[in-house]
Amino acid sequence: MLKEKLEQLKAEAVKAFHESQTSTQLFEKKAQFLGKQGLISLLMKDLAGLKPEERPAFGKIVNEVKVELERVFTECEVKLKTFELDQKLNSEFLDLTLPGPPSAVGTHHPISLVIDEITSILARLGYSVRTGPLIEKDRYNFEALNIPKDHPARDMQDTFYIDRDHVLRTHTSPIQIHVLENEKPPLRVLGVGPVFRCDSDVSHSPNFHQIEGMLVDENVSMADLKGTISFFVREFFGKELKTRFRPSFFPFTEPSAEVDCSCPLCKGKGCSMCGQSGWVEIGGSGLINPNVLKGAGVEYPRWTGFAFGFGVERMAIIKYGIDDIRLFSENHLNFLRQFPV
Repeated sequence: MLKEKLEQLKAEAVKAFHESQTSTQLFEKKAQFLGKQGLISLLMKDLAGLKPEERPAFGKIVNEVKVELERVFTECEVKLKTFELDQKLNSEFLDLTLPGPPSAVGTHHPISLVIDEITSILARLGYSVRTGPLIEKDRYNFEALNIPKDHPARDMQDTFYIDRDHVLRTHTSPIQIHVLENEKPPLRVLGVGPVFRCDSDVSHSPNFHQIEGMLVDENVSMADLKGTISFFVREFFGKELKTRFRPSFFPFTEPSAEVDCSCPLCKGKGCSMCGQSGWVEIGGSGLINPNVLKGAGVEYPRWTGFAFGFGVERMAIIKYGIDDIRLFSENHLNFLRQFPV
C-alpha cells in the first residue's frame, strides 16, 4: 500500500517538474514534494504501520525515489534557467554607445596641497624631504634637542606619553636629530609629518602637521636664515609680502626668532585675520644650538646651521582664509571640494 502510494507521488512529482513554466514554479513544486513538510516526508510518518522487518526496505526505496526526483528537478531547472536567460537576452537591449553615469572625482586635501607647495618651493633651494617615527624616544623628542627632563620647555609641549621612555612626537624636530646622526654635512633637509599635543579648540588640534627645514654647512649665519625664509614667504604667499623676525626662545636654537609676515589677506592694512596688526605669525626659527650639533656627533664649530618650522594647518588657514582648524579633520565634502586638484 505505502509502496504504491510512493510510486504515485513519484509520478506526480515528475509530471509537475516537467510541466513547470518558470524556475520559480519549479522550486515551489520541489518544496511541495521534497520539502521538510512535503508529501514524501509526510509519507514517512506512515512507517509506524509497517512491520519492523519491512521498514528498512521501505526506507531504502524512499531514498532512491528522492535521489531520482532530485535528478529530474536539476535537469528541469537547467532547462528552465537557460530558457529564461535566452528570453531575457532577446527582450532586453543594452546600448553600449550611451555615456556611463558620471563618477565623483576626488580632490587633494588642503593639508596635502600646502605640504606639496612648501616642499616644491624649498626643493628649488636644494632641500629634500625626510620623515621619522610618530612614536619617538624621549631622547630624540626632548633631550637631544637640548630639553633635559627638568627643563620648563617640556611644559610647553603638552605631551602624550606612551611610557616613561616613549612619547607621541610633539614636533618634527626629532627628524633633525636622526638626520644629523646618520648623514654627513653639508645638509639641506625638510622634516614633514603629523605631530601630537594635548590641546584642542578652534585654533588648536591634538593632531596636526609640521614642516621643518634644517641647513647645516660651513659659515652659516642669521642672514642665510632670513634670506631663505623671506624667499619662501614671497613664493608661498605673494611677492609683495614682507617678513619680520622677533627675538624669541627655543631650546634647540640660539639665537631664536619668531617669524611674521605681512597679512596675505589685507596686505598689511589690518583685518580680522591679523587682529588689525597687519602681521601674522607663521613659525619659529634660529641658528642650531651648538649643544644639539655636538650631541648628534657633528663637528662644531666647523659645521653650523639654522632651522625653521611652520605649522602646516596654520599656513593653510592663512593662505585660504579658513576660520576653524577642526575643518581639516572633519572631512566634510562641501569643505574639501573647495580645493580642486
